[in-house]
Amino acid sequence: QVPLVESGGGLVQAGGSLRLSCATSGRDFGRNHMGWFRQAPGQEREFVAAISWIGGLTKYADSVKGRLSISRNNAKNTVYLQMNSLKPEDTAVYYCAAGPTTTATIPPIRAGDYEYWGQGTQVTVSS
Repeated sequence: QVPLVESGGGLVQAGGSLRLSCATSGRDFGRNHMGWFRQAPGQEREFVAAISWIGGLTKYADSVKGRLSISRNNAKNTVYLQMNSLKPEDTAVYYCAAGPTTTATIPPIRAGDYEYWGQGTQVTVSS
């Protein structure tokens, strides 16, 4: 059973918005940092955004600052990525990830620091 399931991807015109959701199932990720990564064709997976398990501390890649926003609702076991002012270069498969249970307060930005991954959702931005 995949513990993380992404949804909300699709095709949107440049300048448009999408909201991705990541639902956790079969496991409580309330003590885990959560992140979003993306991978475009022919490119390596890259960090997009992360949120801490406590305190709501967030981190963003420079390329998405001011346009994308990560949030979480632990009561609903869901993490969100609000994507505004989308650009064609945002086109990629977006993956939700959960880190290991931790007491650390700063969420990581390296993919290797995340333990659980969803299967991804495609986001395509047309020009």
